[in-house]
Amino acid sequence: MKLILSSNSPRRRELLAGLDIPFEVRVLKGIDESYPDSLPPEETAVFIAREKSEAYEVAEDEVLITADTIVVVDNNILGKPANADEAKEMLRMLSGKSHHVITGVCLKGYDKQSCFSVISEVTFKELSDSEIDYYVTHYKPFDKAGAYGIQEWIGYIGVTSLSGSYFNVMGFPVQRIYEELKNTFHFTIE
Repeated sequence: MKLILSSNSPRRRELLAGLDIPFEVRVLKGIDESYPDSLPPEETAVFIAREKSEAYEVAEDEVLITADTIVVVDNNILGKPANADEAKEMLRMLSGKSHHVITGVCLKGYDKQSCFSVISEVTFKELSDSEIDYYVTHYKPFDKAGAYGIQEWIGYIGVTSLSGSYFNVMGFPVQRIYEELKNTFHFTIE
């Protein structure tokens, strides 16, 4: 079986490569990532991952992985910030609070599909405006849900606790993906 990753994320590529399963990257442009406003936050990420997978055709010997990560704080969904001001506002919303990071994943084969989400809880200390400004200026987290990467400076100085998968917070729950590939699609490590 050939594994196909549909993602431009360098973090997802790095994490999937860590499973030692060969894969190729295939990304279609212009896929709609909108979702119904009435959808509960815990269902949103898997909805988007499933919608992404529907844009692809897969061959009989292929398994496609699509994923989407959101951050939920005070029942508000935070996606990727559009600019520095939005990134700073998101980090202010996360400051001194716990939030959920939800990654929805869809594994699509020729004749079967497995979609699921993984939820982790992250708590930040109170972040000062200077810490927020420094992070946004130096790390430009515009490609990250919630405007932060736990593996970057803000994670080092700001995260006080984590419950769940660290890799899920990075945007790709590799342990669960490995289990699904092994059990549902019969991938093996040789």
